[in-house]
Amino acid sequence: MTPPAMRALWWLLAWASLALGLLGVLLPGLPTVPFVRLAAFAAARGSPRLRARLLAHRRFGPLIRDWERHGAVGRRAKWLATAMMAASAVLLGLFAARAWQAALGIAAMAAVAAWLWRRPEPPP
Repeated sequence: MTPPAMRALWWLLAWASLALGLLGVLLPGLPTVPFVRLAAFAAARGSPRLRARLLAHRRFGPLIRDWERHGAVGRRAKWLATAMMAASAVLLGLFAARAWQAALGIAAMAAVAAWLWRRPEPPP
C-alpha cells in the first residue's frame, strides 16, 4: 500500500477510535481510555494535528503521556475503571440470556481488572 493510503487508514482508525472512546463516556461497558490511547497511537501515524490535540487535552493528555512514557495508569483511573466494570458485571448478571454468557463477560472483566491493577502508577 502506498504511504498516503496507509496514512489515510491510520487517520480513519484514529478518528474511529476516538469516536468509540467518546461513546464510552456515555455507555457502561464500553471503555473510554483504551480507545483514546489507540486514537493517539494511530494519530501519531496518520494525523499529527489530532495527536497534538489529544496530548493537549486537559483530561486525556496526561493519561496518554503517562501511558507512553511509563506504561502507567493513575490510581483514580484504576478505581473508576474497576467501578465501571463492577457495575457492568452486575448488569450483565441481571440481564444476560444465559448464565455462561454472564460468566464469560465477568471473567473477562476480572482479567482486565487484574491486569490494570498490576500496571505501575505514574511518578509524581
